[in-house]
Amino acid sequence: MEKDTYKFSYKSANQDSFALSVYNTGYQRCEPGYSWGMATRDHYLLHFVTEGKGYLTTPTGSFDIPAGGMFLIRPGELCGYVADRRVPWEYYWVGFNGAEAHRMMEHTPFAAGERVIFPAAPDHIRQSLKQIYDARGNSPAAEARMLGGLYLFLAALMEEPGAPKLHRQTTARQYVDKAILFISRNYILDISNEDIASFVGVSPSHLYRVFSLELGVSPTRFLTNYRLSEAAALLQSTGMSVSEVAASVGFKDPLYFSRVFRKVKGVSPSAYQGEKNPGTEESSC
Repeated sequence: MEKDTYKFSYKSANQDSFALSVYNTGYQRCEPGYSWGMATRDHYLLHFVTEGKGYLTTPTGSFDIPAGGMFLIRPGELCGYVADRRVPWEYYWVGFNGAEAHRMMEHTPFAAGERVIFPAAPDHIRQSLKQIYDARGNSPAAEARMLGGLYLFLAALMEEPGAPKLHRQTTARQYVDKAILFISRNYILDISNEDIASFVGVSPSHLYRVFSLELGVSPTRFLTNYRLSEAAALLQSTGMSVSEVAASVGFKDPLYFSRVFRKVKGVSPSAYQGEKNPGTEESSC
């Protein structure tokens, strides 16, 4: 007798937290042969299979994934997956991204390039993913609960037997982390690349090199992105004017702020401020 299919999913309307944010979450009992891709994502996407089985296809190979397996799709990776036609899978999932996402994933069993793992504590993993979905919502409190659930879920992955052992940070990463700390505390001020480098204790050119190596962006671009991320949150969570938001995140010229915001976000700050839509149920996972 075939089981009834179902799907419960949530897609966050606010994906502008620069450090880490939940993009989508849910759980589903798929119909036989249900598929997605081949395509890419712009975020990390983790699925944990609770029943049945299915198949993950990547440019480097295919994987049969039964119940108890977890598979990862990384940002920009071309992948596809399909439910088995006889015993289609049921799974929980969470999608997330942000500046901290890559660093945190490096401390999980997926750090060595693994595509599929089999957690030693599957019930805890399933419950952790369910808690993220149960916390869904677009209010600041709900977003904080979802993010808290994501941190707890990633912490559980870091405690899995296959996770890398604790190791010392490289000097380059220490410089980057110190710079990010300075930016997070001073982005509302008129700070420069030289100010950041001086706080870290290196030359501006060396700071540029380590940022490019560790994050793929320059310190100046990181600072701008950080300010825009904070601005986006203010635009959607407060009644502040565009000028007030610009001044609150370190832009002295509101017209310049508007130009930069439109270039990065694709819409003007005022248009973005009007997009206060709640999170929605996803049409696909």
